[in-house]
Amino acid sequence: QPCLRHSTMALLVLLMALTTGFPCHHLRTHDPGDAIQLLQDVAPSMIQPCHLQEPPFFPDTLLHNNLHPRQAAAAALRILQHLFHTLSRRSSSQHWHSQARNDLLNKLQHYIHHLEQCLPDNATLFKGPRNPLLTINKYFRDIHLFLHAHNHSACAWDHVRLEALVCFQHVDRLIRRMK
Repeated sequence: QPCLRHSTMALLVLLMALTTGFPCHHLRTHDPGDAIQLLQDVAPSMIQPCHLQEPPFFPDTLLHNNLHPRQAAAAALRILQHLFHTLSRRSSSQHWHSQARNDLLNKLQHYIHHLEQCLPDNATLFKGPRNPLLTINKYFRDIHLFLHAHNHSACAWDHVRLEALVCFQHVDRLIRRMK
């Protein structure tokens, strides 16, 4: 009896370690419809059509990259962190509905928290010249330059809102790749 009890206890401890050791494996894919709805809710009801020059677009190189699950998690986390940083700027609050914007930022913060829990602390996930995290950083730097070039106008922010929709779709794909 005591031997069986110790074996059962050891097995239970091992199972607990396995299930808590891989939190990315159990990460549920967020509902992209939820994020899309929140992004639609932040927009003012009347948006004038606008034609801005050279808007940034989500990099194609990230779409065709075969990432390992932890790399996909790191890329998704980086996109969400940049989205949070960009959308939480004061200049977005001048053009967007405040409650919907706050809901969107809270949801982003929730996603970021869950992804942070499942990533290792080391930054050696990507090696070589084609580091997707550098591509993501450049993409968001271009978004900030785009906003600055257009004086953070309502039109520029609306374009950023549409780009955020694309980002959520890519984050959803990355999270699916983690499984």
